[in-house]
Amino acid sequence: MSTFTIILAVLAIGLVGAVLGYRRSRAFAFADGPKLHSRPVYHASYVASWAVIPSLLLLSAWLIVSPIVVYSSVSTSFPEGVLAETSLTEDLAYGIVESIGDGLRVLPPEERSTITDSTPVADVSSMLRARGVPIASAAADWMVPLALQLNSMQATSRLLMTGAVILLALAGAFWGYRHIQPRLRARNSVEGVVRGALIVASSIAILTTIGIVFSMLFETIDFFSRISPAEFFFGTEWNPRFSGAGSDGSAGSFGFIPLLAGTLYIAGVAMLIAVPIGLFAAIYMAEYADNKTRSIVKPLLEVLAGIPTIVYGFFALITVGPFLRDLSAQIAGITTGSYTSFIQAQSVLTAGLVMAIMLIPFVSSLSDDIITSVPRSLRDGSLGLGATRSETIKKVILPAALPGIVSALLLTASRAIGETMIVVLAAGVAANLTINPFEAMTTITVKIVAQLTGDLEFNSPQTLVAFALGMTLFFLTLCLNIYALYIVRKYKEQYE
Repeated sequence: MSTFTIILAVLAIGLVGAVLGYRRSRAFAFADGPKLHSRPVYHASYVASWAVIPSLLLLSAWLIVSPIVVYSSVSTSFPEGVLAETSLTEDLAYGIVESIGDGLRVLPPEERSTITDSTPVADVSSMLRARGVPIASAAADWMVPLALQLNSMQATSRLLMTGAVILLALAGAFWGYRHIQPRLRARNSVEGVVRGALIVASSIAILTTIGIVFSMLFETIDFFSRISPAEFFFGTEWNPRFSGAGSDGSAGSFGFIPLLAGTLYIAGVAMLIAVPIGLFAAIYMAEYADNKTRSIVKPLLEVLAGIPTIVYGFFALITVGPFLRDLSAQIAGITTGSYTSFIQAQSVLTAGLVMAIMLIPFVSSLSDDIITSVPRSLRDGSLGLGATRSETIKKVILPAALPGIVSALLLTASRAIGETMIVVLAAGVAANLTINPFEAMTTITVKIVAQLTGDLEFNSPQTLVAFALGMTLFFLTLCLNIYALYIVRKYKEQYE
């Protein structure tokens, strides 16, 4: 039985238990005796909770633990010394065994029954190829019995899991049903379950953040054990050598400054263009536009926000970059007589301009929602005191909406700092350190992708540096969030 089918069966048992619990509590309600402490719907939820929650927890634990146990059992059965004689790692050998096992399950039962521990892997491979299931060329004869063992253990685990989960669901439903009594505090129990679910949901963000940090932390520590932190954080040259050590025995240069400068420069240019345009658009839609205009403009801006970033990258590569290059050549020809372009097709200006187009809908839509949420009484009071509409917007509405607008700008800045595809196509991958916006630069995210592109192992500074870049970018955005929170708390005001 598949996992989805097991979940459906558990939910069905919970639903049946809820119906029976509801009827039992209704019978107590109309019978002579003590008054019900909780409404029948809480008794139904009480039975359903006992049927569903413990069984789904068992299912989750089984799905996590079972693969670990199977992997340990199969990997310890590898012939002694066979991995040392080949180039296979334990994980790779287990992956091949697992692929053979998956292929065997595709075979019809009559063909599968002919495969034994002594069947050569060549025969198994030919049978699988006939079914359109290829296996790795590194497969060996000793993997066939392990594949059969793997399939047997997985089938047994699946059968035991199905029985245990279904039995636990039935037992939980029976337990909850038997405990329904007039004085049962079913409402308190159900509210406790809901409270626990809310706590778990609110903890997901914290646990996710912790998981992200720890997923990068140990590789970052490994990187800094090989490369000096001073060289990384204060270096001005980025030149990691993937081909190995250079002639002088070094692994390359890992200067972080050009990447940080490019990230902040491109994001700054984008924000410099997007924030005024987006904020003015939001003020117009919230304060000046009529309902018909607003109903047309706002959806169009939100559609612009849904365009994939790779499309913006193509737009920058094919249209904006060549346009700026040709325009600069024309200007240079008029002023100096030499038609030499001073704006490169891939430049900070190109990336910032196109990224700004992408960010304008974020600024305008979020700011518009924030401005419209300012109480109407503040507008009426300002206008009633003789202020003009522009004075009301400048002196009353914008200060009231400032905390929310700062949050919107923070979200926009985070999006700009984390953008990758536009920068790749519009600004290139050259880690230059320059203040000229007409030249190419790159960002941290682009280099993270570049360092992890290809079939690489995390055992060299050239790949481990991606984790150091990711951790640094994480702390950069964290500091940005902390500063924005400080601004929000400083200027936040309460309005009735």
